[in-house]
Amino acid sequence: MSAELLINVTPTETRVALIENGVLQELHIERQARRGLVGNIYVGKVSRVLPGMQAAFVDIGLDKAAFLHASDIVQHNEVGELDAKPAVSKDIRVLVREGQYLLVQVVKDPLGTKGARLTTDITLPSRHLVFMPDSAHVGVSQRLESESERQRLKEIVGKCVDDSGGFIVRTAAEGAAEDELIQDAKFLKKLWSKVLKRKKNTRKEGVVYEDLSLSYRILRDFVGTELERVRVDSKLTFQQLTAFCEEFMPQIIPLLEYYPGERPIFDLFDVENEIQRALERKVPLKSGGYLMIDQTEAMTTIDVNTGAFVGHRNLDETIFNTNTEATQAIARQLRLRNLGGIIIIDFIDMQNEEHKRRVFHSLELALARDRAKTNIHGFSALGLVEMTRKRTRESLEHILCSECPVCKGRGSLKTVETVCFEILREIVRVNRAYSADKFVVYVSPIVRDALTTDEFHSLAELQVFIGKQISIQTEPMYTQEQFDVVMM
Repeated sequence: MSAELLINVTPTETRVALIENGVLQELHIERQARRGLVGNIYVGKVSRVLPGMQAAFVDIGLDKAAFLHASDIVQHNEVGELDAKPAVSKDIRVLVREGQYLLVQVVKDPLGTKGARLTTDITLPSRHLVFMPDSAHVGVSQRLESESERQRLKEIVGKCVDDSGGFIVRTAAEGAAEDELIQDAKFLKKLWSKVLKRKKNTRKEGVVYEDLSLSYRILRDFVGTELERVRVDSKLTFQQLTAFCEEFMPQIIPLLEYYPGERPIFDLFDVENEIQRALERKVPLKSGGYLMIDQTEAMTTIDVNTGAFVGHRNLDETIFNTNTEATQAIARQLRLRNLGGIIIIDFIDMQNEEHKRRVFHSLELALARDRAKTNIHGFSALGLVEMTRKRTRESLEHILCSECPVCKGRGSLKTVETVCFEILREIVRVNRAYSADKFVVYVSPIVRDALTTDEFHSLAELQVFIGKQISIQTEPMYTQEQFDVVMM
């Protein structure tokens, strides 16, 4: 599989597109005004303890208090070191107290109305290793399949484990030389000592360590994958990434390429149009079928439909082929839109159990390329597939879009007829409650047209009923649902 990264840099925004076989699979966006917080380490002050939720709100210097659950707390002493005897109790009132200062790390960015999610189980990643201050063992990535290589890496890294912490060996460490691994371990230990020093010197809540910016973070996380090329359209960023790779990832340097073309870099693979399509509810399939994707605060639902696809043999085969094709599209859309949390997939009903098994297996294979952790359950009694996908950052829709000011996120508007009837009822209510000589109603142009044509008789009957004049005035700035009844 051919894969390359396109990095588009502007003074206000950095965008990274992952292209596999000529098709956009992932999009990462970071804006200078609100950079992602995942991986950042803060000194936080416990502002409120909630025994009923077994959680605490922690002030880390942001607009919203962050959330820390009892299960994410590892006990530390006052200098940030792991206690020799961790508490057996997981009661939040025992683990933390209001006014206490903690060293915490962000594991989930603020999403919607929710603040950031925190943990006290700090980790620091590098090219080959992940440092775990609260551990004393060595773990190896499950993606490393060679048992001999796993053992070799474990033995080398095991020599670096001391009282300061342990390590996880990343997939990218496969084949790495011993001196590279030792150098990584020394770097992470030094970085951790700096974090602890900053914590001691700080007098209030705030950041003590910021993760790398998007361009650097992407290269670090994608090292070891089958990348063919990394194109960057900013000369300065290209030079900075080259210097970064010379120090930490020399094997990436041959892949880096400065793109000076006049044509925008995202136009090379139609990325801009793909981004626009990723914001739509309907996702067409090549066969003529389509997906309907609805993202809500509670979950994301995906409905599979045959659409214009009529098949060639029989109904069962048509449904099976559409569902199988949909599994590939679903896996791609989850990555591209960065959808997380609970996901419910409503495949077209299949009676054949073998077809169900093969569709489910196809979905598992398609999701295997997803770097985010997924957990898939088989078909339920209602024929639905339930799954979860780890969510750490906001979805593409939440980054690029905001709530509609007209429908307030409902996705629908009251009909003109409904608004007209509401106006008539409001006039009756106001007339009974207050004394007025006549009424003036301010409405949107489309509602005015309805009141003076289709609903003219209703309006005339109401004037006779209350014995008062009702005039309609157009307010061009009003939305379809807005109106005002004014007494004169």
